[in-house]
Amino acid sequence: MSQFALVWIHLIAAVGWVGGTIFLSLVLAPSYRALASKPEAGMLFRTSAKRFRLVVWGAVAILLLTGPMLVLSHGWPLFEPARWPSPLGIKLVLVAALLLMTLVHDLVLGPRVRAILALQPDNRSVSDQTILTAATWLPRLALLLSLGVLFVAVMLARS
Repeated sequence: MSQFALVWIHLIAAVGWVGGTIFLSLVLAPSYRALASKPEAGMLFRTSAKRFRLVVWGAVAILLLTGPMLVLSHGWPLFEPARWPSPLGIKLVLVAALLLMTLVHDLVLGPRVRAILALQPDNRSVSDQTILTAATWLPRLALLLSLGVLFVAVMLARS
């Protein structure tokens, strides 16, 4: 596969992940909060988030396949990070943090939030409230981190 095709596929996957994150964080979540009293709003948000999860993990798979191929296509040794350009190392650290956040969101916070939201507000503990707050801030932090990944990717392309 040509380097051009690899870059294009890699970018499409990144755009799907980051673009969807921007949409969920800046459009869908605020709309949900504005309409939270309507049962349809919760259903729409949950359905959208579940579908987006498939996009995210599909994009992650593509990025994890094309990323190492791109490293090799540039002539950088895959298992010798000391010989990589510094933006590549920074990008991979940010991507690892973003993947960890995504895993925590999907596998830990998501199920816990669903259980908490099933409780009456009066029956929620302080810990439950903390989890709900964390669940609203983690995607925002992930959005900032993903924008950081894109910034460093541009630096890498320019180096």
